[in-house]
Amino acid sequence: MKIVIIGGNGLIGRKLVERLRGRGHEVVAASPSTGVDTVSGKGLDEALAGAAVVVDVTNPTSFDADATLAFFEASGRNLMAAEARAGVRHHLALSVVGTQRLQDNGYFRGKRAQERLIEESGVPYTIVQATQFFEFLAGIADGGAADGGTVRLSPAQFQPMAADDVADIVAELALDRPLGRRIEIGGPERIGMAEVVGRYVQARGDGRRVVPDPEATYFGQTMDDRSLTPGEGACLGPTRLGDWLARAQHP
Repeated sequence: MKIVIIGGNGLIGRKLVERLRGRGHEVVAASPSTGVDTVSGKGLDEALAGAAVVVDVTNPTSFDADATLAFFEASGRNLMAAEARAGVRHHLALSVVGTQRLQDNGYFRGKRAQERLIEESGVPYTIVQATQFFEFLAGIADGGAADGGTVRLSPAQFQPMAADDVADIVAELALDRPLGRRIEIGGPERIGMAEVVGRYVQARGDGRRVVPDPEATYFGQTMDDRSLTPGEGACLGPTRLGDWLARAQHP
């Protein structure tokens, strides 16, 4: 079966290519570096010819609110139209848990626009909303309100997961029938954001101090315990924070 991974050179994309090729499928890793640009539409028809499944794990290069929205809208329109022309039988998109609740944030407004385009396209689909990845904890620490050697982050709970677990679950869903709805996935532990990032910076030998601050925002978005946590019935990966920290490389 031919499967096209849009964003196939990214963190999750590379893992998906490896897993799906290992199961004997014809997998195309599509990205601007391979001549496929979803924003302009360049190379899409050629890449999707004969494809049964398309998995979209792309992200914009800029996280400016207007640029993010423009990226997801243009990419979504071009991709769904090309899939309809190609007769794609299953479109799977990787989104984020909490997207519909976090509309004060430009990135999440862009993701919601992407989800709507998929839902209205007529192409059979599955939308996978994942929690934050352990691999992004450094970025969360850097995005915290820094005061010298102090990082202030919300104590609100979230449920991060390992990128390998994301790829395992997405690969299985890509090979299954389209669900025609959103499904949530997350890590096995619900922990406060400040606590998780504090354990991460300690494990990597970072001298910064992480302080829980109820007033701290997450990239401009106010937080509570429901903002970034999946609901009941979510599919949970097996990797716990302590196990990931023990085996991760911390430069």
